[in-house]
Amino acid sequence: MPIYWTIDSKQQLVVVTAEGDVTRADADDYLDAVEGGGALAYRKLYDARAGNVVMDHDEMMAVAFRIRNYHDQPVGALAIVLADNVAELAKRMLGILATADRPIKLFTRLTPAQRWIDSLAPVQ
Repeated sequence: MPIYWTIDSKQQLVVVTAEGDVTRADADDYLDAVEGGGALAYRKLYDARAGNVVMDHDEMMAVAFRIRNYHDQPVGALAIVLADNVAELAKRMLGILATADRPIKLFTRLTPAQRWIDSLAPVQ
C-alpha cells in the first residue's frame, strides 16, 4: 500500500505519507481508517511529495465527494506537502477540501508544514 498513516489519539494528529502510485482503493482505505478510528476531527499532516495519484477524473471526484460528505462534522486542520512541480495543479482539488470549516494550507517543504500543524490546537 502506498499510503502509510499513524493515528495518534493523544496528540489528536494523523500523519500520512504517500509513496508511489496512489489509487482510489488506497485513498478509500485511508479514509476508512481515519473514519473508523474516530480521527476526522484530528489535525492531519499529509506528505505526498513521493506519491503519484493514478486515478481518473471519476475516481478523483468520488474521493472528493466522500471527503466533502465529512464537512457536516468537525474536521481537523490539514497541512498538505506536495512536490513543487504538482503543487500548482493541486490547488483546484484543494478548493473542494477547503469548503470544510477548518484551516488548510499547502506546503512544498515538510518542516514548515509540521511547524504549522503543531501550532494549531486540536478540534474540541
